[in-house]
Amino acid sequence: MNQEQPGRLLSLDAYRGLVMLAMVSGGLGIPTVAEHFPDHAWWQHLSYQLEHVPWAGCSAWDLIQPSFMFIVGVAMPYSLKGRQTRGDSTRSRWGHALWRAMVLVALGIFLRSNGRDQTNFTFEDVSTQIGLGYFFIFLLLGRSWLWPATAALLILVGYHALFELWPKPPATFDPVAAGIPNDWNQFSGRLSAWNKHLNPAGYFDHWFLNLFPRATPFVFNGGGYQTLSFIPSMATTLFGVLAGMLLLLDQKLWWKILILFVWGLAFLAIGTLADSHVWPGQGEWCYAPVVKRIWTPSWAIYSTGWTLVTLVLLVMVIDAWGWKGWSFPLYVVGMNSIAMYVMSWLLKPWLKVTFRTHLGKDIFAGTYGPILESTLLVLVLWLICYWMHRQRIYIRI
Repeated sequence: MNQEQPGRLLSLDAYRGLVMLAMVSGGLGIPTVAEHFPDHAWWQHLSYQLEHVPWAGCSAWDLIQPSFMFIVGVAMPYSLKGRQTRGDSTRSRWGHALWRAMVLVALGIFLRSNGRDQTNFTFEDVSTQIGLGYFFIFLLLGRSWLWPATAALLILVGYHALFELWPKPPATFDPVAAGIPNDWNQFSGRLSAWNKHLNPAGYFDHWFLNLFPRATPFVFNGGGYQTLSFIPSMATTLFGVLAGMLLLLDQKLWWKILILFVWGLAFLAIGTLADSHVWPGQGEWCYAPVVKRIWTPSWAIYSTGWTLVTLVLLVMVIDAWGWKGWSFPLYVVGMNSIAMYVMSWLLKPWLKVTFRTHLGKDIFAGTYGPILESTLLVLVLWLICYWMHRQRIYIRI
């Protein structure tokens, strides 16, 4: 695919590349290095931002997956317009969307099974989560903005109602048996609907994942991630669809930038106000805590605010001001995000062993060794993407 393809949004490719490089970097090993400096505020702050929070709250690292979901949504109206311009039939477009959805789910399962004795049927991976909702979102394309907006609202309200109305565990319930440590800070009262493992999505997985062949029965996901999170994450993608539809309008670019920025600030404000953690002692009347691992509705709104603000900054700098040169390292990866994603799963373990074989076993020893190792891994994978870009090899689904 030619990089000068008409209508392609360079800032979106840069955003995709930025998110992919962040994911592949593994936080550049900084959280591991920070363990050597437990009393250093700067290192501890960096460590917090480059790891997932244990449950409620948000770090920069938590924004990687919603960025993927949002970017997919922004790209979908562009993709539809391109296929319509080429004259693809409705049947062809539907078939391609269904095929893409199935491949994304299969890819996630395949990569999560790497190095295991049998297929690991798990559906919380970003690829499978996108795939599970992709076709349903596709059905809303080519319509008025009211369709995706209404669908997103209904998804968030319905998912919230499911959690709120789900029966709470009995008083005799043993949380340790459900994989919850004794010192875990569980929610109480109405907010207990959003506790780790003890929610409808957790119970669904206990039934659903045991339908597949497994070495041992599935009891719970250690991180609290759930299959049904693909439902509220569809709202994140639909918000991206709305942003993509706006960017395609035949209007002044600065007008569209302003609208997206206002949307972003509004989403951040609403998500913050809906989060029980900003109202100490008053969480009972709040909408729901911001929890990425189960994609609470407040998380979907709050994280979308950050993705909108990030997109606005990139569109403003790259597309409006024309400062494109600096984004080339991001663009190279963004154009081959599927290839980079697969390489991060399959090549990184092999590269780690290869580095030690040829550069010495102690090459990454010492306090700052993890940073050096992560940097080399990112550099090698980026160079592969750069070579593919030079050869005009782009992996698409």
